[in-house]
Amino acid sequence: MPDQNRIVVPAQSGRSIRVSRGDLVRIIDPKGQQVADLWAFTSDMKDWLSTSNTRDIGERLFPKVGEHFYGTTGEPLLTLVEDASPGPHDMLYPACNHPLYVRAGFADHPNCQDNLHKALAYEGITLPFTPDPVDLFQNSLPQPDGRIDVFASINPPGGNVTLRAERDLLLVVTACSVDHYPTNGGICTEIEVEVTAAW
Repeated sequence: MPDQNRIVVPAQSGRSIRVSRGDLVRIIDPKGQQVADLWAFTSDMKDWLSTSNTRDIGERLFPKVGEHFYGTTGEPLLTLVEDASPGPHDMLYPACNHPLYVRAGFADHPNCQDNLHKALAYEGITLPFTPDPVDLFQNSLPQPDGRIDVFASINPPGGNVTLRAERDLLLVVTACSVDHYPTNGGICTEIEVEVTAAW
């Protein structure tokens, strides 16, 4: 029976997860309406998931089942194996960050950008920049007039996506920290990550 490992990402925090090529990674929203930000880096940190390359190569705002998430080199890093969520998902917005909360009137607030870098620091890694994440379960489809806005997630309790690692990867998953806007249904909750080893 394949080996399974489950990681809980507490509300408004992030966790790093190392996976091997062929592993299946299920990202689960146990209570519903919680956005999960996802980053993926090759184990040597020479490439990372690029949302712009993924949009360009796939010619879609978000991959459909069977399609890939690509790195900056154009190589596939992850494949979307299953989408057990009504979506939508987002690859247009950056991670929430300190300046966003300052603009909203919150000078000291958890944010996904800081949580990414804390998770990387736990691995002994420092990055001088922040790649844009994949915002799973985020309801922010462009409107017909070209406007983009973030509405409350419609993901139900237990909604999830499953990805397959196409390389040995370091993943970081954060449970989005936005609690002053409808993004996460007005309350931040945990995200679960279940890794099933390929062998």
